[in-house]
Amino acid sequence: MKDRQNKILDAAVSLAEEGGFDNVRQRDVAAKAHVALGTLYRRFRSKEDMLVAALDREAQALEKRMRETPPKGATPGERVSSFFRMATRGMIRKPMYARAVLRAVASGVPEVAGKIAVYHGRIAGIIIDALRGPDGPDVTVEPPSNYESTVAAMLQQFWFAALVGWSASLITEKQVAEQTSFAATILIRGIPLEG
Repeated sequence: MKDRQNKILDAAVSLAEEGGFDNVRQRDVAAKAHVALGTLYRRFRSKEDMLVAALDREAQALEKRMRETPPKGATPGERVSSFFRMATRGMIRKPMYARAVLRAVASGVPEVAGKIAVYHGRIAGIIIDALRGPDGPDVTVEPPSNYESTVAAMLQQFWFAALVGWSASLITEKQVAEQTSFAATILIRGIPLEG
């Protein structure tokens, strides 16, 4: 079961990297994965569904890597910045696929909303673990505070917006990471208000 699903997701990722979002046609994915079209339709209702599932699969792998080798840094800001540099590099290493995923996530297709929520939950957990540091409690053991949840949500929103800017060729990969790191610093340390 899982092997067949992984073959389907691998095929979708490969087709997206070859030709972008429009290249991920369910019939082509089924043929490339060597599965019946009916099998694909039972698992995934749309190309958006497949692409978001592939993104979540990558987030699971990232989550595992971050638990084994937490982001480096002496402060919460340094650790969160380290995470976003790694996550940005990982996301953009396949640029056509990354653009396809961003389009799928922003599609508004109802059946993918739950998968997007799961993905956001994974990324939030990684951010919160980075905020807490290697000696802090694991997010799966001690629930996040409102502050931690808010910071994680805001940083994800900022990162997504920066990735959309990268996708539109408005900013570089380096700028995505730099700007997200700057946003993290502002949110974590705060900016004194002049007044």
